[in-house]
Amino acid sequence: MSVPLTDLERGLLVGVLIGEGHFGGDGRYPHITLRMHTRHEALFRWLEARFPRSRLYGPYRHGGREYFQWMARGPALAEDVLPVVEATLDESIAPYAWERLRAMRERYADFFARYER
Repeated sequence: MSVPLTDLERGLLVGVLIGEGHFGGDGRYPHITLRMHTRHEALFRWLEARFPRSRLYGPYRHGGREYFQWMARGPALAEDVLPVVEATLDESIAPYAWERLRAMRERYADFFARYER
């Protein structure tokens, strides 16, 4: 379960995902992924604290890059992160991110149907 978020925190989450996030999946299961330089570790720790069922990987060092990767999938995605994103993301402000979210929802409709009440 996620920690209750303030309006500012919801905006921060969605803003970061608009700019740096990936809405997709591995072909079987959907996920939201955020990969950024290790200098953003505090942000990743913040995400980890607010969404404890999500996962933080890294730090990785590859090809001259140093980064963390945060992933929300399974119940963490469907029950914790996605409701915040869908309630906050506005198509008119971020049409590309909104379309990626819509495509993920459509492609993995069977997965999401398991979590709808």
